[in-house]
Amino acid sequence: MNPTQPTILLVEDDPNLRLALRDSLEHQGGYAVEEAASVREAREHLARGAFQLILLDVMLPDGDGYTLCRSLREEGVTSPVLMLTARTLEDDVVRGFEAGAQDYLGKPYRLRELLARVGALVRRAGGGAPAKQVRFGGYRMDLDRRKLETPEGANVELTRTEFDLLAFLVRERERVLRRDDILDAVWGRDIVVDPHTVDNFVSSLKKKLGWNSASRFAIQTVRGVGYRMEIEAP
Repeated sequence: MNPTQPTILLVEDDPNLRLALRDSLEHQGGYAVEEAASVREAREHLARGAFQLILLDVMLPDGDGYTLCRSLREEGVTSPVLMLTARTLEDDVVRGFEAGAQDYLGKPYRLRELLARVGALVRRAGGGAPAKQVRFGGYRMDLDRRKLETPEGANVELTRTEFDLLAFLVRERERVLRRDDILDAVWGRDIVVDPHTVDNFVSSLKKKLGWNSASRFAIQTVRGVGYRMEIEAP
């Protein structure tokens, strides 16, 4: 295994799906992948070292992903967890986040979306210096000068909080963000703010960005959880 490759632990009991996932992650994503078909096997891999990401199926032959994820968090394991499951009701999604997962993707999933979410979580886990300028949907954000320009080059007037919120959503694109996570990142842990304040700011951002169904980006509402920024590939 190449030590420079990001490592992923794939926990999936369906052998055909596990093989297909591993092939896609290794050949299209460039990741080093270790496989587990059960909670027991997953723990054996985790006992030997850390991973940049854990892809975790919910239904396993000797337990469930919710319980495993929660116990790993209690034990101090900080690897990001992306849950893969056919159970996509709101209560199931919320349960996954409450257990400590960073993202949740329902089956059947689109491969490009899976790879995008995996990439976002791996980059976040790996850290590194943030980009000074970012682009999305034709817009350009200058993080140093705190400026946002439209695809036509016009300046978009944003408040300080609106700019910080947009920068956070873009940086964590394709990842489901809980309102509490957004409040902590944008407003700060020591500031007491009603979680629904996030909804008001997201609505304001959409208006200032002129968002419509033809836009090349979207700030999607994830019911019962929060928001996810989706950006079309250039």
